[in-house]
Amino acid sequence: MESRTAYDTVILAGDIGGTNANFALIGKKGATFEKILDRRYGTKDEPSLAACLRRFLDAAGEAAPSFPPDLCCVSGAGPVKAGRIELTNAAWSIDSSEIEREFSIPARVINDFTAVSYGVLLLDPADRTQLLPVTRADGSFPAQSPDGVRLVIGAGTGLGVGYVVRVGERTQAFPSEGGHVTLPAWDRDTREFSAWLEKRFGFVPGAEAGVSGMGISNLHEFLCQRSGCAADSPILAAPPAERPAMISKTAHAGTDANAVRALELFVELYARVASDHAASFLPGGGVYLAGGIAAKNERFFLEGARFRSAFEGNYREHIRAILAETPVWIARDYDVSLYGAANAAVVLS
Repeated sequence: MESRTAYDTVILAGDIGGTNANFALIGKKGATFEKILDRRYGTKDEPSLAACLRRFLDAAGEAAPSFPPDLCCVSGAGPVKAGRIELTNAAWSIDSSEIEREFSIPARVINDFTAVSYGVLLLDPADRTQLLPVTRADGSFPAQSPDGVRLVIGAGTGLGVGYVVRVGERTQAFPSEGGHVTLPAWDRDTREFSAWLEKRFGFVPGAEAGVSGMGISNLHEFLCQRSGCAADSPILAAPPAERPAMISKTAHAGTDANAVRALELFVELYARVASDHAASFLPGGGVYLAGGIAAKNERFFLEGARFRSAFEGNYREHIRAILAETPVWIARDYDVSLYGAANAAVVLS
């Protein structure tokens, strides 16, 4: 383990999800961030953020006593108001003033997708262990504009959307609620799926209803009902939280045609949502597909240029040209949120 003098700053980074609360000590030296120590806790097993954070700091005090944090940044799902998030997927709240009061560390609270957006800034497009290019059908890949807008879209439990803008010497990430734009529909399958969801929700469905873990489950259930095999599906008999992973596993094995088609449709819908946002933001800096689903199902994104072909479609020629010149990557680094929180702590301090 490096000595404390190896780093300019040590940041306590946190990423709070509905299932896991992840914390890390991350050292910054120049423009480089390095993880010193990390721990994961079950969100539902902890009574509060303060209690969980205390556990981590006690563990860090034993395992890495030479690295007390200088700054803290914690991300969570939900809008930030006056330095506080009322989590949408857990019973906790995250409050920067509470962290500062309890632990005497300058603290900042940010939206979870803002953290992801700051994290992708640290990824190296030349390193395929970090970013996987989503190439065109002919195998080529568009050039990136280093100072262009970067669009970050991540399908996981839900669907997050954020963007990163560089103005002069300052780069800043912004959250959005872009995961709730209208779900695209353009052919028989997607139109029937959209109509099926509309009956369920009583209103035109949002993108997240098809492009997320929940979306994969919805797609599979729709296809099973349409084919008349819903009563015989072991996946539909499983608890809802377990279904997306089961669908993915079954689709990769090729043993369930509805599971295969559900993942294919998921990728096509993902591409169309990304395309719509790309037409809005013109992300010359690239589109980054974050969240675990894309990284775990790369084959379905890449085979037959499925994602890229759907992404580049548009009724206007000049928009097709813009989309064809927009680079797209799958983010493979599962620690991107923690590194992003560390980066935000420094950039925003």
